[in-house]
Amino acid sequence: MADGTIGWTLGDLAALVGGEVEGDPGTRIRRPVSAGVDDPEGITFCESADYLAKAEATSVGALILPPGLSSSKPALRHPVPRLAFAKVLALADRALPIEAGIHPTAIVDPAAQVDPSACVGAYAVVERSAVVEAGARIYPFCYIGDGCRIGAKATLYPHAVLYKDVSVGPGSIIHSGVVLGADGFGFMWDGQRRFKIPQAGSVELGAGVELGANTTVDRATTGTTTIGAGTKIDNLVQIAHNVTIGEHGAIASQTGIAGSSTLGDRIVMGGQSAVGDHVTITADVTFGGHTGSAKDISEPGAYFGMPAQPVGDGLRSYMMVPKLPDLARRIRELEKKVKELESQ
Repeated sequence: MADGTIGWTLGDLAALVGGEVEGDPGTRIRRPVSAGVDDPEGITFCESADYLAKAEATSVGALILPPGLSSSKPALRHPVPRLAFAKVLALADRALPIEAGIHPTAIVDPAAQVDPSACVGAYAVVERSAVVEAGARIYPFCYIGDGCRIGAKATLYPHAVLYKDVSVGPGSIIHSGVVLGADGFGFMWDGQRRFKIPQAGSVELGAGVELGANTTVDRATTGTTTIGAGTKIDNLVQIAHNVTIGEHGAIASQTGIAGSSTLGDRIVMGGQSAVGDHVTITADVTFGGHTGSAKDISEPGAYFGMPAQPVGDGLRSYMMVPKLPDLARRIRELEKKVKELESQ
């Protein structure tokens, strides 16, 4: 929250986040703060006794506490303090400014359809046959290509690029630097050079998808590259042509998903994970960081390692790696002794 704002009383926050006040409901709160920060007008959350002790050693104005923890400071009692704190963060967040309507410097093709309630920022380009639905926000310097559709209340932050035939679902958020619908990586060797395979398909994002900064989703060769509703994707993720990702997944930064692979609903992938081409991963699979699979995974559960293994096996293999030089030395010594015994 910016300085100079009035903020809320603790009683106001209780009503807004669904908590109960303990202490003075008139306590003035201006901003959420991290644990351990000295701020008499701040509020933080504590999920354990350790964090409570850390917060109580500061001048923070109020706490969000779960059942079973108590403090002399004014507090909000909530069954899930982290969720309540997230709601406070949402109240404190300030949207990037954008004016209603179409900015005079934006270029909108006469054949495009832009709802009167949508916002199109300075120097944005909306090409022919594109559709921008009600309440959508297109920030400055975005490019919306031919045949694209931006769903109701979707947000495209500055410098997002949609090549052509890209559909962004209602309420989706596309962060700066995202490129949707660039060519898939399709080439054939004709004996002398690599022949480019035209990429004639499209990209479709379901409702409530969020793509982090500088993530890329390639256009399908034919058909559609698809990301299901509610899936959240971090910065710097590469999704190749003809990939299908199910609903409500979560994919962390620097993950790469190769062409024509299929990921089920509620997939979770840690940072720098990878999926090979034409691989199918079933629903409810979790990859730890640095986990990769070049083969299908048909059983839900947690996996770890390269190649991916059930998490217990993967962690055991990982823990063995530092011991390999010593094991190799011992094996050489044993082989030497065996030869000496055989020679006798």
